[in-house]
Amino acid sequence: MSEQRRRADALRNSDRIVRAAIAALRESGVAVPLEEIARRAGVGIATVYRRFGDRDGVVRACFETYFAEEVEPLALAAREAADPREGLAEALAAIVDTLAAHQALLTAAREAGAFTVAIAERFSEPLGDVLAEARRRGLVRADLLVRDLAAIVVMALATVNRSDHEGSDHRRYLALLLAGTRPSAEPLPRPSAARLFGHEDDHPCAADGAAQPERESPRSG
Repeated sequence: MSEQRRRADALRNSDRIVRAAIAALRESGVAVPLEEIARRAGVGIATVYRRFGDRDGVVRACFETYFAEEVEPLALAAREAADPREGLAEALAAIVDTLAAHQALLTAAREAGAFTVAIAERFSEPLGDVLAEARRRGLVRADLLVRDLAAIVVMALATVNRSDHEGSDHRRYLALLLAGTRPSAEPLPRPSAARLFGHEDDHPCAADGAAQPERESPRSG
């Protein structure tokens, strides 16, 4: 077998493992064993360890794939909205919906240290651009920050209930939180200088602006 063929096979195996793991975590929760992931992927457990090193390596690869395919495009799509406030609201609603469906993956990713500054920036930068435009047009409160958008996502996710199969609760409370972003003459209390979640890797939505809230995006005004 040629080296090129071996590399192609290895990449296909890695992709199968990652996708099997994402599905297994969603269906079976954080306790799903690597052996079950290997079985779903149609590979041996030795292949899993060879490709990813350990369970944390599998989870980190899963979260990177999931974020790149399911979360980042939603943040980027907000830039295309004619109304930036509506673009933000639609993006946050879609992001909360997908994160709510993958709570086990999020839990495993936190344990594996998969939340990185780079991931946070990929969430915050496109939304920061849209937020800056919404503020410029007076469509949202002038003191709204990217870290506030991250907090809205986290607070909405806190209302997720497994017995609420329609997602009614997290959608209700997200709408309530978004109502608080409308323009207001009453200023918000200033945020602390600390990162929003205590550590930069605590959550994918712990935006880059958390430590320095005035520096939200390259085009913020």
